[in-house]
Amino acid sequence: MGETVTFWVLAVVSVAAALGLVFSRKAVYSALMLGVVMLSLAVLYAVQDAPFLAAVQIIVYTGAVMMLFLFVLMLVGVDSSDSLVETLRGQRFWAFIAGLGFAALLALGFGNVVFAAPKGLGAVNQVGNVPSLAESIFTRYVFAFEVTSALLITAALGAMVLAHRERAEPKATQKDLSRARFAAFGETGANPAPLPGPGTYARHNAIDMPALLPDGTISKLSVNRHLTRHTEEPIEAEAPVAEITEGENSK
Repeated sequence: MGETVTFWVLAVVSVAAALGLVFSRKAVYSALMLGVVMLSLAVLYAVQDAPFLAAVQIIVYTGAVMMLFLFVLMLVGVDSSDSLVETLRGQRFWAFIAGLGFAALLALGFGNVVFAAPKGLGAVNQVGNVPSLAESIFTRYVFAFEVTSALLITAALGAMVLAHRERAEPKATQKDLSRARFAAFGETGANPAPLPGPGTYARHNAIDMPALLPDGTISKLSVNRHLTRHTEEPIEAEAPVAEITEGENSK
């Protein structure tokens, strides 16, 4: 009874999370939904007397793969716009063919579950779950296991090749950047000096605390516009800062 209730509850949760993964418009939400699906599968494996698969599901997929997704999100950015330009010719056609193949595999899998007689886990796990699983992988399914390993390695190499970008021009040196800043200053009047650091004359070390100019006003350029506080009122400088600025002005 408990196994049946657990299955139906986690089945609904995992299917709902999978739909949220597919239809979510934000990559962060998709990654969270993927984590829910993986954890649900791990619990289902544990309920079906497959502790090794449950541990692998949590350690490898939920741990390593989810960390990989998070690293990708941190590198690419959560608010970066997706490119709608097709870089590979015929990718829609081959995606359609792959979808048909996946649908055929799903149909075969469901047919095998519905029409084939169940064998049960007692006969499979006679010598233990881990030894039985290892025997099946490295004897009956060794070819599929090796093909999957080669496919994963090929996918990793392909991702490295696609992510690599050749530099079209030499990297700008510090002298080149300085010349460019002063050239922009001569043309547009842009400030060639570095931007002030946040919290220069502030009591706080938070990155959303703006720096103060010598007259006590806020420097809007010292804080990123996404992190700035919703206030533009002048802030009185501290006594030591005011004395230093007054001394500098008197000189």
